Amino acid sequence: MGEDHQIAFLLRESAQPDPERRAAALKGLGRIGRAEHARVLAEAADDPDPAVRAAAALGLGRLGVPEAGEEALPVLMGDADRDVRRRASVAATRLGLGGPAVTRAFSRLLSDPDHHVRINALDGLSALGVPGDVTALAALLGDPDPAVWGRARTLLHTCGEDPAVRAEVMRTARRGTGAARARALEWLPERCTRQLLDSLLTGLHDPSPAVRIQAARRLFHVEQDQVQDKLDAALRTEEHPEAAAGLLRGLKGLGADRVADAAVRWLRDPVAGPSAARALGAVDPGTAAPHLRAALTDKTLSPHTRAAAATAVGNAGRWDAVWLLLSLLDDPDDVLRGGVLDGLETLVENGLRPWERHPVAWALTDHLATDGRYTWRTRNALDGLTQALPDLRRLADNAPSGEVLAAALSLLDGDDPADEHARHDVRRFLCRLDDPHEPVRYEAVLGLERWTQAGGSLPPGQRDGPRPAGGSHRGRLPAPAPGRHPAPRRTGHRPAVSTTGRKAPAPANFVHVRSCAVCRSRGRSTLDPCAW
Repeated sequence: MGEDHQIAFLLRESAQPDPERRAAALKGLGRIGRAEHARVLAEAADDPDPAVRAAAALGLGRLGVPEAGEEALPVLMGDADRDVRRRASVAATRLGLGGPAVTRAFSRLLSDPDHHVRINALDGLSALGVPGDVTALAALLGDPDPAVWGRARTLLHTCGEDPAVRAEVMRTARRGTGAARARALEWLPERCTRQLLDSLLTGLHDPSPAVRIQAARRLFHVEQDQVQDKLDAALRTEEHPEAAAGLLRGLKGLGADRVADAAVRWLRDPVAGPSAARALGAVDPGTAAPHLRAALTDKTLSPHTRAAAATAVGNAGRWDAVWLLLSLLDDPDDVLRGGVLDGLETLVENGLRPWERHPVAWALTDHLATDGRYTWRTRNALDGLTQALPDLRRLADNAPSGEVLAAALSLLDGDDPADEHARHDVRRFLCRLDDPHEPVRYEAVLGLERWTQAGGSLPPGQRDGPRPAGGSHRGRLPAPAPGRHPAPRRTGHRPAVSTTGRKAPAPANFVHVRSCAVCRSRGRSTLDPCAW
């Protein structure tokens, strides 16, 4: 059957009494019909059956004749049936219809009960580059569907130069309700905070937790005693975990008298607990230490809270911080181990006491070889700890995995030409240029680059030693593939922790533990003083 015969058949079917046959015929006309058949589709917009009207809207959009839909589609966009409104709004956007009638029709659909229709209306207005009904548009910031409020926010941003849009967003930020007000506060630039100050202070007690969170976020940067007092009072009376967590994050730098009591109250909450632990880490160590120590060892607390407490203990750096964290370094909980490693990294970065350096180095190098989940996090904690270099060199010679080997190579001090051990490190780098693991080759290249930048040439014994096919080691250096490195690396090493420029020796008892076979047995921790 040729196309003309098909069209003739569809035209006959479009006049049948059965609504299903009429709807199918109209859809077919939209696919294979010509411009002169648009009249049939437009006339079907008055059909009493909603399925036929929806098919007419669909056909008009497919046929691609804008003139045929200019009158019918705005009417169908106000139809009582939601499927008809959906089809008509999509067809109007597809045909690129514009003008006051289409804009008004899209504006009405911004308040449609069907979220698909609201999405279509926002897409249509975005295509036209107009906000439509600014009140209804701003109200959509509170829509529960991210596809709706996200499009609404984008359209408000696109039309942000319109004075009516700016005024409506400011009104919503001052007197809106629920999520719409919270998202308006989140979206407005910081320069608007002064204009909103009075409404922000009242927003600290808004029924919506989202509004309270956004109001507090803006007030944290207002340096007025009145504002800080209001935030302090809001934290003391807050009952919602997420709002309390936001207040604790913003107020943690204001001092123990403002934060400590509220932070202790929220420590046991699984949502606000991590923020409470971090807030305690920022107050006076003498005030926070007992609570952080208790949180760190309390297995009934959320793992995220305990991990935050571990990080806070490392930030505080009290005399017992190292030993508290080392006792939990091999905890079976992954989240807690991550917090412990972050705390130890801070302690190493800030400088360990002489008697802490060797135990931390031994524990972290053992952990590097056994904890496959946090290989690079452990590597970061070891960065700058020179007491770990002997064990790291042993790992570089006999690592259990490619990731561990790459991490060990990244910590070797091949950039110190005056160190005899560094010359052996350069040989290690050269030996790993052909390693099957790309991260290992990558770190080997970086190690050789550090050496050549510091010393300018290969160490003695490498110039006349065996050379690979091709004539030189330089020709073997592979170009590391961008974006393939397993974890971000620092661009440099931390300063040495010893103030004398030498590796500080550990106390005798700890050195003896390291060499004592009894204390190195599985039944005793190497971090305790030697029993012999």
